Amino acid sequence: MANAIVLFVLSIFVGTVVCQRSPTISYISQTQIKDIGGTVDLSCSVQYTSKYPVIWMKVDKGGNSLPLSTGSSLIIPDSRFALRYDPTSSTYLLQIKDIQETDAGTYSCQIIISPSSIVSAEVEVQVRRDPFISDNSTRSVVVSEGEAVQMECYAGGFPQPGISWRRENNAILPTGGSIYKGSILKIKSIRKEDRGTYYCIAENGVGRVAKRNIAVEVEFAPVVTVSKPRLGQALQYDMDLECHVESYPPPAMRWEKDGITLSNNQHYEISDFATPDGFTDTTLRVVTIEKRQYGQYTCKAANKLGTSEAQVELFESIIPVCPPACGSSQYGNAATLSTSTAAITIAIIMFMYRNFNSQH
Repeated sequence: MANAIVLFVLSIFVGTVVCQRSPTISYISQTQIKDIGGTVDLSCSVQYTSKYPVIWMKVDKGGNSLPLSTGSSLIIPDSRFALRYDPTSSTYLLQIKDIQETDAGTYSCQIIISPSSIVSAEVEVQVRRDPFISDNSTRSVVVSEGEAVQMECYAGGFPQPGISWRRENNAILPTGGSIYKGSILKIKSIRKEDRGTYYCIAENGVGRVAKRNIAVEVEFAPVVTVSKPRLGQALQYDMDLECHVESYPPPAMRWEKDGITLSNNQHYEISDFATPDGFTDTTLRVVTIEKRQYGQYTCKAANKLGTSEAQVELFESIIPVCPPACGSSQYGNAATLSTSTAAITIAIIMFMYRNFNSQH
């Protein structure tokens, strides 16, 4: 009799367990990767949940949860979201249209059994985005020659963009080659030849590549050169002495003769022409040359990193040099040529006459 009672109690217990099987999630969508503006469908199939609420939640990276639906009803008031329930398969389908970047994240399908017991499954939604250069990337560099330089470039987007470096006109990089891959470009000892525009390029195969121009300025002491260290010109004619300077920052320029700094007056005209890439051309025009103006001229350039100079010698010649003696045009009209020829002839006669008198 006792055994019969035990068997009866056990049968009731087992029957109760069978009737109250634990709710489960039998299917959840795999990771979804979509373009901005697209549509994504997230499916969650459940079993044995007739007495328990089923909800969709969005979970951000910080662990914060936003409830989207409960049962077959949406909670979030956003027309881009829709929810469908298929009773034949016990599937809850969450649809998001016109996907935005903010829709990326983890979506959790949850069965609430009790405040301390939840059955859940998750699906990741990833949204493709064009690459962009982050604000913490290098914008410009000003450094002295010989110093080390580090340029940084960081980018966002999905998938994570790759970073590469180039120079303007595909010039060779200080690291060698025309392309360098990586977020940080290091130059151990920069030279003045390394100055110019560098490009940080981010690309991930989505949309257009992102590019930032980085201006690299290299400060260096002036380098002064002259193309013609000796120039001849006849008396009473003009002559241009030219000097070429490479320097950054731009230099202070001056011309000297016999230790005296020259300035614009009736005897001299000085003109400077600077370009943005660190070059300066300066011209000293000696006007209507007199005997005392022949000799050595010094072109000097100075900036905070140093001083440099070069010399140009102006000596007396028999025949006037054109230009500038004959004006700005190399070839004039007949009247101009006749006048120039006459002037040259007179100059030769005067030169020969002076030499003859000096010998007798």
